[in-house]
Amino acid sequence: MKIIRALAVTGFFAVSALTAAAAANRHVDIVNETGKTLTEFYASATGTDDWEEDILGEDTLANGEVFDIDIDDGTGACKFDFKAVFTDGSSHVRRAVDVCKISTFTYQR
Repeated sequence: MKIIRALAVTGFFAVSALTAAAAANRHVDIVNETGKTLTEFYASATGTDDWEEDILGEDTLANGEVFDIDIDDGTGACKFDFKAVFTDGSSHVRRAVDVCKISTFTYQR
């Protein structure tokens, strides 16, 4: 009987953790402090091979500007890879950013 109760409690906490991740806020402020203009921004679930679409679209993010992004792709995932592309053609990739735990991500020089 104790084993069944332990499994039930363990199952409850596992479901609670999944529910919390699914309900987590995935809004992230992307801050540009590079001295360059950010022209493209991508966020894809960690482990995928595709960068999806450019979230900025026709917009750009000048030095000192902030862009609020809702990075909820409907899967409940919290870890995303970020890719920023700048006007000089350089890019910066950051892997496994936990968007359920952060509210701001800053690109710096």
